[in-house]
Amino acid sequence: MKFALDNKESAQTDTDCLVIGVFKNTPLQGSAAAINQACDGALKDLVDSGDIDTNWKDTTLLHGLAGVAARRILVMGCGEPDKFDPVRFDTVCAIAGALLRDHAASNAHICLHEMETGGKDTYWRVRQAAVALDRANYKYTATKAARPHDHAPLASISFNADDKMQAALDEAKGMAKGYLQSRELGNLPPNICTPAYLADKAREFAASYANVSVKILKRKEMAKLKMSALLAVGQGSANGPRLIILTYTGKDDDSRPVVLVGKGITFDTGGISLKPGANMEQMKFDMGGAASVLGAFEACADLQLPINLVTVVAAAENMPDGKAYRPGDVLTSMSGQTIEVLNTDAEGRLVLCDALTYSQRFNPAALIDVATLTGACVVTLGHHASAIMSKHDDLAEELLEAGRGAIDRGWQLPLWDIYQSQLKSTFADMKNVGGMPAGSITAGCFLSRFAKDQRWAHIDCAGSTWKWASDEGSTGRPVGMLTQYLINQARQEPVD
Repeated sequence: MKFALDNKESAQTDTDCLVIGVFKNTPLQGSAAAINQACDGALKDLVDSGDIDTNWKDTTLLHGLAGVAARRILVMGCGEPDKFDPVRFDTVCAIAGALLRDHAASNAHICLHEMETGGKDTYWRVRQAAVALDRANYKYTATKAARPHDHAPLASISFNADDKMQAALDEAKGMAKGYLQSRELGNLPPNICTPAYLADKAREFAASYANVSVKILKRKEMAKLKMSALLAVGQGSANGPRLIILTYTGKDDDSRPVVLVGKGITFDTGGISLKPGANMEQMKFDMGGAASVLGAFEACADLQLPINLVTVVAAAENMPDGKAYRPGDVLTSMSGQTIEVLNTDAEGRLVLCDALTYSQRFNPAALIDVATLTGACVVTLGHHASAIMSKHDDLAEELLEAGRGAIDRGWQLPLWDIYQSQLKSTFADMKNVGGMPAGSITAGCFLSRFAKDQRWAHIDCAGSTWKWASDEGSTGRPVGMLTQYLINQARQEPVD
């Protein structure tokens, strides 16, 4: 979807749909007031009569309002002004986008950023509205033909703002591009989106940007590096694993990079510890961490942020073949630490541990892994927030702040040493599961053993990257959090 600026009088703007907001029990403001004047008070009369509902999230679509050039006016209820915080603003924009996606309009003129929102400035409101509308405009079409009566998504939106907001739209374009990439990868079926497919996608990035390079490791190269944990997960599949390394250079070569590591299990049967058949098709989303770090990488490259970034994807397919690894196996990771496998369905931490060890060669300013790691995270936080774990509270707060800024929120869970005892093994340095109690946290504890002496954080996005037993598909999260984090880091001095 294309973004543009147009500060013509809203009542005179020729558009398929003009989108305005109204607060409850509050005089009309901005474009809503101008439109009310243009139609001789008809808009206010509709509000006063209750024909336009001003409660938060309510919508009213008007047609052919006298004195207004727009063919339709979508009025978004914003509720009480003192409760209209950034989350409510983002929700209103998303609802507007979803409604327009499924209607006959092909373009729209947006005035929602005129609504005062919890202290956020116009730049943020324009950017966030554009991102939210673009995300809501998404339709999956890669393997599904449109029906004859389906409406096409919006082709373009304009904002009632002057050229000073162009930077906000540019930032929104990059973030929206990252979200789209993540969602498309997440939604693709596993017979298409294999580890090799993710590697090809990374090659496309490198071909598209002059300051991006890529390196792909296959089984033989990983075996030379002694990545036995990652290789064990993929050894039961005909689709061989890949370690994908994308490098973006936006600063001097001596500037330490941020390193993002993504879990890319393109399909997870659970291996020998086979999952139940019900809802197993959703395990194509188990590469949501990889999809999100690739999306954030593309957003960074599109925005040409002044930062160095390395993105590492540990891609494999977990299958129950005769060659598959077993419960009871002891694996020697790239770090030299040994792991007793109690459950082959706890495979994400095994591919990540070798990827984390490999990533340390880049001398990261920050090392952040992102993974749909545990069902326990969904039990804890539902689908509303990603879990963040780190021994570095300052890094955790940077990610939390980025999530708040992008309305892609996280919540910090403890990573206390006392939880490490649940990983004790009789036959190895550790076991790969810590039992039912605090399952998300013990998974984070496991990964922490492979990020010693690093400024490291773990993001469990099992609940945020898609909704279990839902037909919504991939959300693209936490691309917003990661991209906002990179934007924030690009504005700061590098970490020593």
